Amino acid sequence: MRSGFVAVAGRPNVGKSTLVNALCGDKVAITSNVPNTTRRRIFGVANGPDWQLVLADLPGFQRPMDALTERMQHTVDSSFEDIDVVLLVLSARDRIGAGDRYVARRVFGLGIPVIIALNKIDNLKLGHVASQMKTAATLGDFHALHPVSAVTKDGVDELRGDLVHLLPEGPMYFPVDQTTDLTIENRVAEVIREKALHLTRDEVPHAITVVVEEIGDKVVQAFLLVETESQKGILVGKKGAMVREIGQRARPEVEHLVGHPVFLELIVRVRSKWRRDAKMIERLGM
Repeated sequence: MRSGFVAVAGRPNVGKSTLVNALCGDKVAITSNVPNTTRRRIFGVANGPDWQLVLADLPGFQRPMDALTERMQHTVDSSFEDIDVVLLVLSARDRIGAGDRYVARRVFGLGIPVIIALNKIDNLKLGHVASQMKTAATLGDFHALHPVSAVTKDGVDELRGDLVHLLPEGPMYFPVDQTTDLTIENRVAEVIREKALHLTRDEVPHAITVVVEEIGDKVVQAFLLVETESQKGILVGKKGAMVREIGQRARPEVEHLVGHPVFLELIVRVRSKWRRDAKMIERLGM
């Protein structure tokens, strides 16, 4: 039996969570085009006949700006202990620049195998992908470099096989039917936040967090927290149109997670400067 932990590292918005979902064959992490969508370490679990691959989806490397991003960066820094492999994710659509090189210096200095995934190759010309692979190859002494598309799954099976090959012998860390370490409450909260991120723009997404108050037989109640009254107004929308749309988009996934039909009750509240409040962030479990 091969088993072990892989840290999925990279700068914000390179598609780490989408790639983790593709590797696990299940939606274990929410995704959006908003940088720093991932706020906590999430374990995604992939199982084979004689192996278990545990992927640690991490927030993107960043310079802390407040208590929330400071906690996120601390999560990243502390997540490389007892890791067997690092999966360094780059975006083929963006210039491989200083941010990528900074992350590369950190992970290549750990003394454990590093596999590079050049993500988002779908709809790109082969010459561009080849050029990006050539640049990626200069980042460090990597074990393998895989061009992949987490969206189309192109190259994902080969990448998964290479990761499994590097795992040591070990036990199963999670039951075979478990694909993530998140609680049902956290998964429901993340689904609701994902839909809110998809529907809002500008300053609102970074100020949103979701707390699930109740998961009952008939009702799931959750609070959407923002920092200002103006953000609340945007999230509620005219005559409640925005928050209703968030609920309509989230409910099918929420019902799939809880296993039965529910009424999804969403309540928007203001928690001023919650991202700067370390105690509040601790209570939110981040």
